[in-house]
Amino acid sequence: MEVIRMGALEIRFLRSGHDTGGALDMFELVVPPGARVPAAHHHESWEETVYGLEGEMSWIIAGEETTTGPGGHAFIPRGVVHQFVNRGATTARALSVLTPGVLGPGYFRELAALINAGQPDPAALGAIMRRHGLIPAPG
Repeated sequence: MEVIRMGALEIRFLRSGHDTGGALDMFELVVPPGARVPAAHHHESWEETVYGLEGEMSWIIAGEETTTGPGGHAFIPRGVVHQFVNRGATTARALSVLTPGVLGPGYFRELAALINAGQPDPAALGAIMRRHGLIPAPG
């Protein structure tokens, strides 16, 4: 397991396309209350399934909001704009599975380097996202 910290967020990367023959990427997402989260975006090349483990996260998927608490889940088809936030009072954890496994931990490592260096430039964040197949939503 590789742990990647981006500001207050933590990604615990469990499996990647590299070790699953391209089948999936799987990571645990740890989000403290009020943590800064990525901009609304969509994925070009994969679907994402999220399963709540602890606490609650709000997911806005195609303009509709759903909450994933323990045992709750959400499915995000490729091309659908989404974003998440922890509005609760406790840290939330969720398991994310991306199919197929084409993202890998490199995206999160690049973001972490930029975010953890200080005030990241939104244009630089957007460039990293696009380079890895995440397209920031307009607005």
